[in-house]
Amino acid sequence: MKGLALQVQEALGRDPHAGDLYVFRGARGDLIKIIWHDGIGMSLYAKRLERGRFLWPSPADGTVAISAAQLAYMLDGIDWRQPRYTFRPELAG
Repeated sequence: MKGLALQVQEALGRDPHAGDLYVFRGARGDLIKIIWHDGIGMSLYAKRLERGRFLWPSPADGTVAISAAQLAYMLDGIDWRQPRYTFRPELAG
């Protein structure tokens, strides 16, 4: 966790204690680590996919901003760039 916070500070030039989420992907693409500071302390979330890889954006300047919904898709292994909506009828009967 300290190493990731140091990367945020030195490589990205950002404050890891500002309350933003910082997401890192492992070299193989099947592991994601998220760090954030909630005002009380630093937290770490890690997720490894059993099959497949996390889809990762191509950053122009080293960082990419995504929405909470896009992050949720990414964590579920869904292509967050072009999610497809499924038909759900208003009334079942």
